Amino acid sequence: MITFTGVTKRFADGTTAVDDLDLHIEPESFTVFVGPSGCGKTTSMRMINRMITPTSGSVTVDGENIANVDAVRLRLGIGYVIQSGGLLPHRTVADNVATVPVLRGQSRRSARKSAVALLERVGLDPVLGNRYPAQLSGGQQQRVGVARALAADPPILLMDEPFSAVDPVVREDLQSEMQRLQAELRKTIVFVTHDIDEAVKLGDRVAVFGPGGRLQQYDDPRTVLASPANEFVAAFVGRDRGYRGLSFRSADTIALHDVTTARREDLADLRLERDEWVVVVDEAGAPQGWIDVTGVDGLRAGRSPSQCIAAGGSLFKPGADLRLALDAAISSPSGIGVAVNDNGTVIGGVPASEVLDKLAEQRREEDLERNQQFFASAGPGPEATDTTGS
Repeated sequence: MITFTGVTKRFADGTTAVDDLDLHIEPESFTVFVGPSGCGKTTSMRMINRMITPTSGSVTVDGENIANVDAVRLRLGIGYVIQSGGLLPHRTVADNVATVPVLRGQSRRSARKSAVALLERVGLDPVLGNRYPAQLSGGQQQRVGVARALAADPPILLMDEPFSAVDPVVREDLQSEMQRLQAELRKTIVFVTHDIDEAVKLGDRVAVFGPGGRLQQYDDPRTVLASPANEFVAAFVGRDRGYRGLSFRSADTIALHDVTTARREDLADLRLERDEWVVVVDEAGAPQGWIDVTGVDGLRAGRSPSQCIAAGGSLFKPGADLRLALDAAISSPSGIGVAVNDNGTVIGGVPASEVLDKLAEQRREEDLERNQQFFASAGPGPEATDTTGS
């Protein structure tokens, strides 16, 4: 879909932003450009729609050199999402989303109707179509920006650090929404970020850029974490890359154990042993925290429940990865990670030690598979050689 061949960008002051970039982006893939500030990731992305012109080399889309394509026509066929949405403040949300279809000749009425339907696709109430950008939250504005980029149904979507200006909770929600949209729409996405966690969560492929605008590694996220190409990539990914790598391992095979639960009104009647913990739940069975014998004694002594119930840590659901399961266990005061169903009701728990045991088991299986593949590709050894007639 998109190919960089020997692309270099050198500015008039002598600064080299991108240095001899060779890169091929597959159709319908989610490719993330990541790296520190000033490494050329945004410059590289902007060369795809000719917002920046290479000093040398070529960028092709569908095999056609974009230098030979009319810039306006090229950009109208590529969706573009920037930080903070970049919405036109004097236009309603619906008119913002309808911008590109109208520029391409679609009637304003038809474009607005399609825009309102698209708002729902990106997780917004269609009623918001009549509001102005200033009347929306930051997260809502970013969703509108994504909807506008998708309005003309472009095959390529460029996203320049679109979620960096929102808080962590909204950012995680937007990331999940982006994963859902990609699974549904299958666009060719080029996404720029400086956050390695965001890169490995979203990307099918991750391109790590380094100083001087040189590409350091281009691989699937799991390989980038497990086998950094050089010291720069290893340092950028961070010392906890092994923990991040758990996000590529499923927790589905971990056996959940029963955990004891109790509602607040029943806590004072509990009879607990030392080191025994109980999950405190509400009327619907959703976890509220943990309590042990010390907490129960505190309740009997007249202390408030908020003083006696320990924070519960994070939760995980069936289908989660090992990273979420391990985080739930190590953030829990009991050392047991709580699993909940889609309704938020407790369905079991798992200790951190069993998560680590499952990780070790998966690694042994992977090592065995790699060894089998290696020996299969190596062919028979000398002892298997046919010596008939020698």
